[in-house]
Parts: sequence; structure tokens; C-alpha cells
Amino acid sequence: MIKSFTPNDLIRYIYQEMSEVEQELLMQALHSDEALMQEYIELLSTVEFLEQVKLQPSEKVVKAIKKMAQSTGLPQV
Repeated sequence: MIKSFTPNDLIRYIYQEMSEVEQELLMQALHSDEALMQEYIELLSTVEFLEQVKLQPSEKVVKAIKKMAQSTGLPQV
């Protein structure tokens, strides 16, 4: 019986959250299923892109936080 793998399984594989047995089965499936391999490549590319994204709060948010912190009357660090 061949196990069918879902996008969730592929993500678990990318993040190394599978058992060794599952990894081996998925690797075999990737070698024999071109559509699954394409989906894996797309997910891998997306994960790599997301890991490069640097998020920063806007200046407006930083100012609002500082203003609120000053209004508490607590000593500055």
C-alpha cells in the first residue's frame, strides 16, 4: 500500500518533524511522484523566502509604545 502525502506532511518533512520511517517513505514518494516533488520544491522555496523576511514595527507603533511606557510613571531602564 502506498501512502499518499499531504502538503502538511511536506511541511513536517521540511522542518524535520517526521520519524525516520516517515522520512524514508516520503523520499520514496518524492522520487516516484513528479507532482508531489513539484509541490515539495514550491513549499521549500516558500519556507526559505519566509525565513529571510525581517519584520520591524513601524515608527508610529514604536512611538506609541514609548509614549504609553512614559505615562506609567515607572523608572526608565
